[in-house]
Amino acid sequence: MVTENDIKQFSRQCENIFRQISRDIVGQEKVVEGTVIAMIAGGNVLLEGVPGVGKTRLVRSLGRVFDLPFSRIQFTPDLMPADVTGTNIIVKDEGGNSTFSFQPGPIFANIILADEINRATPKTQSALLEAMQEHTVTVMGVSRRLAEPFFVLATQNPIEQDGTYPLPEAQMDRFMFKLLVPNPKLNELMEIVTMTQKTMEEVAEKACTGEELLAMRRTANQIPVADEVLRYAMILTSATHPDSECATETAKKYVRVGASPRAGQALISAAKVLALIKGRFNVAYSDINELAYPVLRHRIKLNFEAVAERISADEVIRMILEEVAKKQKMSFAAPLVTKEKPAEEDEEGSPAPAAPAETEQPEGKKKKRGLFGRK
Repeated sequence: MVTENDIKQFSRQCENIFRQISRDIVGQEKVVEGTVIAMIAGGNVLLEGVPGVGKTRLVRSLGRVFDLPFSRIQFTPDLMPADVTGTNIIVKDEGGNSTFSFQPGPIFANIILADEINRATPKTQSALLEAMQEHTVTVMGVSRRLAEPFFVLATQNPIEQDGTYPLPEAQMDRFMFKLLVPNPKLNELMEIVTMTQKTMEEVAEKACTGEELLAMRRTANQIPVADEVLRYAMILTSATHPDSECATETAKKYVRVGASPRAGQALISAAKVLALIKGRFNVAYSDINELAYPVLRHRIKLNFEAVAERISADEVIRMILEEVAKKQKMSFAAPLVTKEKPAEEDEEGSPAPAAPAETEQPEGKKKKRGLFGRK
């Protein structure tokens, strides 16, 4: 059972994590928060952005902040699967006999940076599939368990750039979040240049150990989810399928393939962490809606009509959210994000009357704005 002390301890650890990461990363608050949420929830993250916006630096800083063994894999077109997972090599024992010995690859670490993952061929990309889902690696029929906690934090340049290979659907589905890393603003750019003139090295200090991270995950797993909120999250997931019983008009018009059941799992797992960060004891509708963008944007496949009309995945998700809310006759104070300006949360950060009652928060706890709404 989660107590108020558990909430306070969770909040203190998160604040310390964000404080240390901010010593290395200028701006990118939404990306940092989304990555930390996914790590606590036990998911993998795909960071997409043009070169030079700090994707790799963020992952290196996370390795320092969580004090976990860190491996970097630079994906290139000539990289082979054995270069990722490891392979058996022939060695001679003391008696001169030749035997096979397994040489672990860089995948055997707690935090894996798959740098520019879409520059490797699909054959090499598939080497991560088993590790990302089952946390095991199988080589020549022998399965080996990876150490916990285990995270794959991949970066990729936009697919439209030359020399890239689009990730297969099965691989995309194994990422809990796809976070878009924007270019820094002018003031942030000035601060980045000033900071890197002093040192190019990361200066963040340890803020959380692997054991503490696993304890935070166990705490988050105990956060209750009301049946109505759970049903709403599953309706939202199903509504992305053009042929489902919950299909929306937007999905029928613009979506070729909808989100998988992993999307529903990701919505609930991440929403529990988000609720704790906001200082609440239960998941609200607004948590689901805030997380819909990073959870769904890489899991829905748009059809030709969406491409022809230049409709983005985020725009499709926004329209689906609005349709589902209308069908469920719900009125939200903060979740639905429009193109012009995100709606403001109410004072308590909770949904309108349709949402379940929330537990009273500790004094002095302030709500954060939505993490993933577009400006």
